[in-house]
Amino acid sequence: MVSFGTSLEFSTPHIKIRNLNKYYAGQSQQVHALKDIQLDIPQGHIFGIIGKSGAGKSSLIRSLNGLEQPSSGQILIHQQDLTQLKHAELIQLRQKLGMIFQHFNLMSAKTVWENVALPLKIAGVAKAEIASRVDHVLELVGLSEKAEHYPAQLSGGQKQRVGIARALVHQPEILLCDEATSALDPESTATILALLKKINQELGITIVLITHEMQVIRDICDEVVVIDHGEIVESGAVWSVFSNPQQQITQELLNLEQLDFGIALTADASPEHTQKILQIEYAHRADQAFDFNQLLQQFQSPIQVLQSHIDQIQHYIVARLVIAVATDSQTPDLQDWQHIQHLQLKELGYARSAI
Repeated sequence: MVSFGTSLEFSTPHIKIRNLNKYYAGQSQQVHALKDIQLDIPQGHIFGIIGKSGAGKSSLIRSLNGLEQPSSGQILIHQQDLTQLKHAELIQLRQKLGMIFQHFNLMSAKTVWENVALPLKIAGVAKAEIASRVDHVLELVGLSEKAEHYPAQLSGGQKQRVGIARALVHQPEILLCDEATSALDPESTATILALLKKINQELGITIVLITHEMQVIRDICDEVVVIDHGEIVESGAVWSVFSNPQQQITQELLNLEQLDFGIALTADASPEHTQKILQIEYAHRADQAFDFNQLLQQFQSPIQVLQSHIDQIQHYIVARLVIAVATDSQTPDLQDWQHIQHLQLKELGYARSAI
């Protein structure tokens, strides 16, 4: 069996980005695509980078694999500054950086086996070693029986698994995924994400995943950074960012920016507005008990639940509820509840009774 991570030099993959800037020449002025990016990506993590179209995600990942030369700053991989490497050194380093693309980039005239073997043939690897590696990665991605098929005979999900096998055949320490699931249907997306998680857990490969889909981040990532107009605007553990998004762009990506409970809200109370609308957010470890009913009893007022969402992300329970209480009810003090990881109460406004 082919073993991964056997090179001592690359045994502890760790990416550090410092003061990274990227400018492009525009028609009238320079476009500042990446703005002073500071980022640490720990070894063995699945690290998500999310943002809308044009946010700078592609510029960042192309800088990480050396396809783009940054205008300034450093990209340190195993303490090697990628921006300072000579061409031959960069080629050598890229062999430890596997790349998965959105549109597969398979050669239609070659079989699955030949597509996966091609990078090793170009690198001059011995035939016996090529055969051993290709057979191993095809088994890993569940495509051994498709080895002699051509891309036209495969589904979208199977084509992406070929792309993953091709990225793994060089035995990389770091896997870069550029919108790897955005061209797939939901079932194929789930299959690919499960495969990436398996690769991370079994091989210890660090995965950097670029996407515009929060569901992808939620399903497999350990940490996430949100990039907007070339800047990192929010970062943290996935459960933390999901339970307490600080920036409007993050709320938009989570589809939280518009709250629709079927009632009209106003900022000020008046005699006809008999309800106060509150939002409760909380997060706690899944193995810790949390009596939410005891929290609701603090309101000392009848409660109407207008909207609720409770989920488990990583090892945390993350919840967001919108409730209505009487306008004259006292908002409870939450200081005594800080033993859980996150708890926040927001007043959203006032409304006429929906009861």
